[in-house]
Amino acid sequence: MIENSPEAQQNVPISLTEFFEGIPPGKDALVTDSVAERVGQYGPRFLLILPTIKLFCPSEACSGSRHFSPVDDDVFLEKHEPRFEFITYQCRNCKGSVKRYAIRVLLREDAINAEMYKFGETPPFGPPTPARVISLIGPDKEYFLKGRRAENQGLGIGAFAYYRRVVENQKNRILEEVIRVSERIGAPHEVITDLRTAISETQFSKAMSSIKHGIPQILLINGYNPLTLLHSALSEGIHALSDGQCLERATSIRVVLTELAEHLSQALKDEAELNAAVTRLQRTGTQKLPSSEKSS
Repeated sequence: MIENSPEAQQNVPISLTEFFEGIPPGKDALVTDSVAERVGQYGPRFLLILPTIKLFCPSEACSGSRHFSPVDDDVFLEKHEPRFEFITYQCRNCKGSVKRYAIRVLLREDAINAEMYKFGETPPFGPPTPARVISLIGPDKEYFLKGRRAENQGLGIGAFAYYRRVVENQKNRILEEVIRVSERIGAPHEVITDLRTAISETQFSKAMSSIKHGIPQILLINGYNPLTLLHSALSEGIHALSDGQCLERATSIRVVLTELAEHLSQALKDEAELNAAVTRLQRTGTQKLPSSEKSS
């Protein structure tokens, strides 16, 4: 029998929907109003009422937030007796995507509240990682996703270490993308020269210091150079920071990387749309010219 955990006792009661949607693995939660009493042949039984929840569905048919329904059999509970369960949910729209949880449930004496613990879930907890970020970091995708899982679970040192490794390993890949955009939009020669010099530097800090002319304005994040922001976040080692500080910096690194990937993609898209528009207008203008002017 599992005793009432102090952590769960201190928690404000939440709904079972909130537990599945918003509580990361490794956390206790006190869930309320999710148990129904049923009269059975041998006395009352207590049924865990599995709700419909809203999650991100990654399928091509959905690719957005959708409702998921439980596909499991009824989960019956007994007071003070822990129940270990695998709970499976399925997307109600595409019927293809599934979400699985490994949980422990301990029904309290009042048969209203239950202490719940989430061992894990798959796909991993947290919002989806944009495909543009994965494309930007390339070979270090798995390290980035491990950092995301560590961040979701509040493991600051682990998240910071993974994200730091990704940025330092993929320094040149990130710079090459910035150069590609800079060349496409006609950035000044000295800007591109600085970026190429940074690629030749092996140390991340020295590489960032060599960028003296900045980057194209279209790539700035709230007016700041994202490469400088990343350098600032990585300027101190793990041992100089608390776990909480590491978590804050890890989150900042992920957010900046995500925004940089979006800005790079948008810049290329804008440039492509502009070229297409110019081509269409040129074609239209040519078609309207008299035949004598076309040949001249």
